[in-house]
Amino acid sequence: MEAPLRSIHVVAGVITDVRGRVLLTRRGENSDLPGLWEFPGGKREPGETSEQALARELQEELGIDAEVGDLLIEVPQQYPSKRLRLEVRKITAWKGNPRGREGQALTWVAPERLARYSMPPADVPVVGVLRQPERYLVTPEPGADLAGWHRALARALDSGIERIQLRARSLAPEGYAALAREVAAACRSAGAELLLNRDIALAAELGVGVQLGSEQLASLGARPLPAVQAVGASCHTLEDLRQAQALGCDFAVLGPLQETATHPGATPLGWDGFVTLREQVALPIYAIGGLTDAHLATARGHGAQGIAAIRALWPAVAKAPAALQGTPQHPRE
Repeated sequence: MEAPLRSIHVVAGVITDVRGRVLLTRRGENSDLPGLWEFPGGKREPGETSEQALARELQEELGIDAEVGDLLIEVPQQYPSKRLRLEVRKITAWKGNPRGREGQALTWVAPERLARYSMPPADVPVVGVLRQPERYLVTPEPGADLAGWHRALARALDSGIERIQLRARSLAPEGYAALAREVAAACRSAGAELLLNRDIALAAELGVGVQLGSEQLASLGARPLPAVQAVGASCHTLEDLRQAQALGCDFAVLGPLQETATHPGATPLGWDGFVTLREQVALPIYAIGGLTDAHLATARGHGAQGIAAIRALWPAVAKAPAALQGTPQHPRE
């Protein structure tokens, strides 16, 4: 029987300067994963709180006095010789001039350039938390009341939803394409990102992203869209996640966490099952399946980018003003 992997709890900090740049440090040649860039921090010692451990590490490594703030994400990551728990906290204030007191290189990086730096697997989801939305809305089927569906979409965008997947399997291809064009225009106007469910060709035509189905992953040999168009992947197994990572997907959606009406009969992962899969890949991963905004902190505590949902993020349909009632609905193909 193989010996269990040793467990290590590391606390790291996201430190920003007045220009909004993020501080990264480079791992030394004598450390594990030499030459990779990471968020500064170190091991939490017995008897220390996370705040005490991170403040101590930043003073020892960088020579700064730091005020440790809220949890951003806690990433479980399995390596060949250890099981890491990377707890990442926001640094709300700091004093001093950061310098590599242990000979390590430092660099300040604009947030939009963080993904260009090679990092250990556990640090990659942290970049996701800093750069990608924590909520991912999957639209419900339009149904007969298409005007009401559009009103609900507008309310979702007004509420601050920044990433949307258009999922409308009940529509014929022509109807879906027409709806996709309208939703793409609404998302562009609101500054939100749109991904189309499975339709790579239409996404390429409209200049939006695509959410790949799990059945599509194995058939693809390369990322299907350029880097400026988001590619997500719907995953249920470790094989799905590994293929999504190999394709260079920007994120994955993993579930279901709980039983849902949209996936009747599917075996729920639960948070333990989510962690078991989460720790074996380096991807931002949304949890999906019976989750609401109330689960966001729990999701982040288990290494999730955030939550993806249909009903929990879709506003209730407001009735049209009386003056508009009786007018024709939006044309359907």
